[in-house]
Amino acid sequence: MATKSELKQRRRHRVRKKVVGTPERPRLAVFRSNKHISAQVIDDATGTTLAAASTYESGFRNGSGTVEGAKAVGSSLGERAKAAGVTSVVFDRGGNRYQGRVAALADGARDAGLEF
Repeated sequence: MATKSELKQRRRHRVRKKVVGTPERPRLAVFRSNKHISAQVIDDATGTTLAAASTYESGFRNGSGTVEGAKAVGSSLGERAKAAGVTSVVFDRGGNRYQGRVAALADGARDAGLEF
């Protein structure tokens, strides 16, 4: 029987086989820990991060591990990505299930104007 972390690694590799960020449509990568969530908009062709947001930042400290905090991170990331000239991204959930905080982050980014 596979452990929880092995199953997550399996999901992560399955997603990354299909999801590649291009200069026209970079990858929005999500990392979720028990207490925090962070996301980056990455151009895989050059290996550069175009925009990033996280609950590790001082403005997100209260409610950092909640759905509301994740939605705030998503909207902040969407605004930063728009400022960097990115309008469309491909979503990389990083092996996490698309529910809860990961879905809230995606909704916040969509509300800020990013297209998935």
